[in-house]
Formats: sequence, C-alpha cells, structure tokens
Amino acid sequence: MHRSRTRSATATGAAACVLVAAALGATSGPGSGPSPVPSPVPSPTPPPAAADGQRIRWGDCVERPVPAGMRCGTVSVPLDPAAPAKGTVKVALARIPATGGGKRLGSLLLNFGGPGGAGISTLTAGPGLFAELNKRYDLVAFDPRGVGLSEPVSCGGSQEVDALVPGDAASQLAALRAVVRRCELASGPVLPYIGTVNVARDMDVIRRALGDKKLNYLGFSYGTRLGAVYAAQFPRSTGRMVLDGVDTLTEPLAEQALVSARGQQRALDNFLAWCTRRAGCVYGTNTRSAKVKVNALVERLDKEPLIGQDGSYFTGQDAAGAIGTALYSQGMWPDLADALAMAERNGDPVGLLQLGGPHGPPESDDDGEPSKVPADNPEAALVAVNCADDPDRGNDKAAPAAVEREIEALQPQFLAASEIFGPRQLATVLSCYGRPAGTDFIRRIARPAGAPRMLLVGTRGDPATPYEWTEETAKRLGPAVVLDYKGEGHTAYAASPCVRAYVDHFLIDGRLPAGTRACPAGQ
Repeated sequence: MHRSRTRSATATGAAACVLVAAALGATSGPGSGPSPVPSPVPSPTPPPAAADGQRIRWGDCVERPVPAGMRCGTVSVPLDPAAPAKGTVKVALARIPATGGGKRLGSLLLNFGGPGGAGISTLTAGPGLFAELNKRYDLVAFDPRGVGLSEPVSCGGSQEVDALVPGDAASQLAALRAVVRRCELASGPVLPYIGTVNVARDMDVIRRALGDKKLNYLGFSYGTRLGAVYAAQFPRSTGRMVLDGVDTLTEPLAEQALVSARGQQRALDNFLAWCTRRAGCVYGTNTRSAKVKVNALVERLDKEPLIGQDGSYFTGQDAAGAIGTALYSQGMWPDLADALAMAERNGDPVGLLQLGGPHGPPESDDDGEPSKVPADNPEAALVAVNCADDPDRGNDKAAPAAVEREIEALQPQFLAASEIFGPRQLATVLSCYGRPAGTDFIRRIARPAGAPRMLLVGTRGDPATPYEWTEETAKRLGPAVVLDYKGEGHTAYAASPCVRAYVDHFLIDGRLPAGTRACPAGQ
C-alpha cells in the first residue's frame, strides 16, 4: 500500500506549522512531485499504434541471483500517451516460464504494491508462493514507469525540508515547493507522466507484447488500484483478475489518510488484545491500559528519543513507524511484542529498529557498486503517483495562514482516529503541495461496460487497506465477487491457505462462486 515507507518527523499534538514541515516525512510519502506543467488526462483508449507489434527480447537479468528460468527484457511505451512525438520510455520486465506439463494459460501479470514498489526484485525474492500458478502460467513482473529499472525518479536523495528552515507556515510551504523543484531536477522526463492511469496503459502494451489476448492479473495493495484502472480502460481486454488488499478509488488523499489512521489503530488494538492474553506481555493483561501505555511510549520518545549504540536517535514517530510496519503481518506480532518490551524495560530501540526504523545507507549491487536505482526512488515514486491520482490536491494558491488553519481544523479528527498514527497520517494532507492536481479518471470509474467478473479479497484486520475499501471498490467495478478473510495483516494470499485456494482455482479454472465468500482467521 501507499502509506508505509518513510519515517515521520512530527510529534503527537504538534502545532500546525510543525505539521507543515513534517509533511515531507509522512508515511504516505514526502511532499514531492513532478513538473508543475500539468500532464494531460488520458482517455480510456488503447495506446498509439506505434507500440503495437513489438516483441520482448528476453535475456539476462540485472538482479542477482535469480530464480531458475527467470529472464528479463523491456518494452517501449509512449512517454505521453496523448502526444506520441514526445518519445518513449522503457519498462523493465521479468518472466519465469510455466513449469507444468498441462495446458499453458498464457501470462499472469503480477504487481506487489507500492506505489514505488519494484516488481522484478520482489518476484526474484519470492516466486515460490506462486508455484501452483506457475505450473500453468508464465509469471511476469514489471517495474512501473518511474520505478526501479524503469526510468527511476529521484528527489536528489532527500525529500525532507532543511532543518534550518524557519518553522512558520510561510517558510515551510516555500520549502515544500523547493523540494518539488529538487525532484524535477533529479528526475528524468518521465516524472510528469507517472501515475496509475498511464501505468495501466503500459500494462496493455505489455499484454500485447507478451502475445496474450487478455490480461490475466494478480495485484496486491496498490496493485489493486492498477488492476481496477486497467479494467476501466480496457474492459474487453481484461481476463481473470484478482485484487488482494483492495485500495480505494474514490477518496481524496486527506480522507484516505484518516481512514488509514483508523485502520492502523484497529490493527494495533487487535495486536494489544493478543499481547495481553500472552504470558510476559510488557503491558500486562488489560487491553485498555495497554493502549494508554503504547500512546505514552510514543509521546515520551518524541520528547526524549532513545539513542542507539551508533549514536542514532529513535523518536516516538520512528516507533510509530516500526509498530505500523509490524502490523502488516500477524507473523510479526511476537517480534513486535519483544521489541516493545525491550524499549519499555531497557530503553533499547534495537528491536523496533529491526522492525523498521530510520533508514540505513543506500543498498549496493552484489559487486559492491552503488545501486543503479536511486536510494530514494521508492519514496519519490510513491508520492508522485499518489498525487498524480488525486485531483483535489494541486498547486495550492491559498495563503500560508489558510493552509495552517486547514491543518489545525483537521487535527482533532486525526487524533481521535489514533493518537499514535493520526499525526503521521495528518502530515500527508500536504504531501502534494506545490504540484498540479492529478487526474479525476480514477474517481469517475463506475461499472465499466464489458468487464468480466473479478475476485476481490479483503482482510478484516488490514492496517493499510481497510476492509470497507474492498466492498466500496467492488461496487465501483460492478461484476465482482468479494472474498472476506477474517484474519489480520495486509493482504491475505500469503497468509491464508483458504484464500490462496480460492484465488488459484479462479485463475486456473476460471470459475467464481456467486456472492460474498469468507475464509476464517488462520485458515
């Protein structure tokens, strides 16, 4: 999902001008974006004919090591679908050929989430989860435009406002605009043209280059938004489609942030209920008092950060980020319980750091050379895509005092949703400041004519894509079946054999049950 990558720099209950500064470190991505020249809103028509007829030349992959049989290639897609003369962008792909001896079903395109998530490296790390599907399908992953090996965007290494910028709203908002300019300078020409609508169009180029009559697709988290937008643009080219951890298509960033804060708090409450029934829980046996103590930990660490052995500071907002990361999988709950115990009893942040604290040095390739992908690419792409998809947050002309009042007015709602996660999510309200409004195409999706029935999977305890978004998106897509997983964590395919069986049967056999179906927690 698109609210899980970067650390926040704002404390609970901070003043509005501080929240303006913190927007660059919010969990849905720092305040950056593409060129201030608005990109055209694509219409739901096929890409230009120049993209037709190409075939992928499969060869060695940049990633090392790779699973047996994996080969990599590229396709060329229009930089600007509305103006083909502007040139093309190369989108990187990876394929693992079908392994079984039965009837081959073509390609299954995968997207593991984001925005800003690189599909090739994710498939490289864990293809075994899809072994059953791989018997009949070629597994295909891709790095969306602007991400990973596909013309990666950057903001010059940092999307944070300089610490020396004065804390008043006018200075902070001016600094946000300066960061946008830094992103423009550090990125190539693809930056104004990344966004879900254009990436979905790229997916149709990929489909045709693979030689598939229809797109069979399995998308997770943000990948569900991609799938829905593809089906809306190319309903008659949509094949068997599964969306797991379903994103919203309707809510502006501010509303998404508020719903996400509630979802994260619900997941934290479920964790604390589990912890207080577990021997040795640092918060004792009372769930209500446990919630108070976690809130107090975050507030305390914002006032007096923990200091690691290497001298690094670990704030309350770093702790909130680590807790949020651990809530993505119920399998991480024991580690989270141990990490909180270390922090509470020993003042030791190591456990929380291991769950997801401040970023370390940039990754290197196996040969020791710096990565060809900028270290800040995931975060730069994350915010750029989210802003490209939202028509409400544009190149704001409001006076700084008005922006400050807006944040102050929203603050009570976010704190009521979650004392821990609310301030982090509130900071995302300004994540698109200084850049143009995005497309309204996604907001207008309504039962695309000709689209087939799809399978949508929602998890009741999902901290990132709340279950209500699954039902909401199902109504928007029309012919959809909802699979209700009663468990915890973000997405369900990996966590639930029951969900996996439904998904695999549909993708392989093409059969869907009628109405909403359910899978029990833990099954």
